[in-house]
Amino acid sequence: MRNKKSQRDNNTGGSQRQLRVGELVRHAISDILAQGDVHDPVLEGHLVTVPEVRMSPDLKLATVYVMPLGGRDVGEVVAALARNKKFLRREIAHRVNLKFAPDVRFRADERFEEAERIEKLLRTPAVQRDLDKPE
Repeated sequence: MRNKKSQRDNNTGGSQRQLRVGELVRHAISDILAQGDVHDPVLEGHLVTVPEVRMSPDLKLATVYVMPLGGRDVGEVVAALARNKKFLRREIAHRVNLKFAPDVRFRADERFEEAERIEKLLRTPAVQRDLDKPE
């Protein structure tokens, strides 16, 4: 029975608790970045969005997906966040009431690139021709 629950959770992005805690962590990190609390020259020059945080089932690891506004310098921004991860973890611990402060890792959110790729495909002449065909 446990395997079925794990499979279901993986398909939907996690348990209700994982989703709720991930959202709390996302808000905390967004607030920290918006207030300019992280003193790093790379981060001070970018507005960073945090579209999603995925928590591990034991809530001890938070994978934070980030994207700088405009999509420029993604690698530099992710590296700057990784350099400041101890500070961010400490701030999350103060702002989110959890038994353990989760370890954080940062990843570039590639959903925007994927959406743009699909949009370009839909605008190609071959797809437009197929869409315009009468049935």
